[in-house]
Amino acid sequence: MEQPQRQQLIHLVSSIHWGGVEQYALDICRYYREQGWEVTAVTRDAKVIDSHFRSYGIPLRHANLRGYSDLGSIWQLSRLFRTLRRDGAIVHAHRYCDAFIALVAKRLSGRPDIRIVATRHTVGAGYDTPLFRRMCAKTDADIFVSQTALDSFVSPWTPERCPLPSDRIHVLHNSLNIEKSVVVPEPTRGPVTAVCHGTIVAGKGFETVIDALAQLGDLKLRLRIAGQGNPDYIDDLRRRAIARGVMERIDWVIPPGDMELLIDESHFGVQASTQREAFALESLRYMACGRPQICVPNGAQSEYLQDGVTALFVPPADSGRLAAAMRRLATDPDLRKSLGDEARKTYIEKYDWPHFIASLDKIYNP
Repeated sequence: MEQPQRQQLIHLVSSIHWGGVEQYALDICRYYREQGWEVTAVTRDAKVIDSHFRSYGIPLRHANLRGYSDLGSIWQLSRLFRTLRRDGAIVHAHRYCDAFIALVAKRLSGRPDIRIVATRHTVGAGYDTPLFRRMCAKTDADIFVSQTALDSFVSPWTPERCPLPSDRIHVLHNSLNIEKSVVVPEPTRGPVTAVCHGTIVAGKGFETVIDALAQLGDLKLRLRIAGQGNPDYIDDLRRRAIARGVMERIDWVIPPGDMELLIDESHFGVQASTQREAFALESLRYMACGRPQICVPNGAQSEYLQDGVTALFVPPADSGRLAAAMRRLATDPDLRKSLGDEARKTYIEKYDWPHFIASLDKIYNP
């Protein structure tokens, strides 16, 4: 008996820095490759990106992917599209400029059967221009990682003028392709440890966390800063820690390695971003691990976390309020357990990988 053809999936990953968007794309690629699909990632030949995909055996192709006017990438993708079987291949873009390149390449290659899916990972308004509206009208599915991301994107238009047909809009909260079947109890030896992890760049609130730690000199509290980022910026943070007298109380875990293990070895998490977050994968890791967290609800955080139930909320760039919240969690193990248990329960009931992939399957194959 002839075996059925494997479905084809291409992800366009145009960043040259590793972060939540790239992890999102990798998690999806990993899953569908394990299901037997033909999966390819098109990247900009950036070592930090390619190494992650190669580690899971994801085949790679390279293109410049430098924006709307990148004619070279349009030509490269059109050539790639012509090689695909005519059985409904899916191209998934993570920036609208990449979706535009894919749409033009689709037309140039004469492949109307290819589905173009775009995910919006940021909080920001769409461009109210004829070209942008036309592009939005041509995508086959638009995924928004939160209602906050969707609301901000459509804000330039009235409902009657929105270029996105309602049947193509999907609000699908992020998830993590991890197996976390058992929650590890918090450490019982050593000092209470807080972990602040993610891409170490300006706007993520690392300065506020360091300033808050400096206000907790009477506590035996350690801080782990984990992630990857610009070395010059990380040096600035180190100098800030030295100036505040807390350098000896911070563990710099760069690169972070196994994040779930690092969270298991900590007591609570801190996410103090000063920029609006469409959805923070870092928050999900704490939830999956059954750990409480402190976060700044300046974006979509309130869609998946509840103040005093699954997390503690503090205002952005307020080191005093952040220090008070860190003190509460550092000194109250019962509160830590209550918040962590509820966070884990919420994750399992709403945000774990099976929930996410069931919704994505319907988007990929309506």
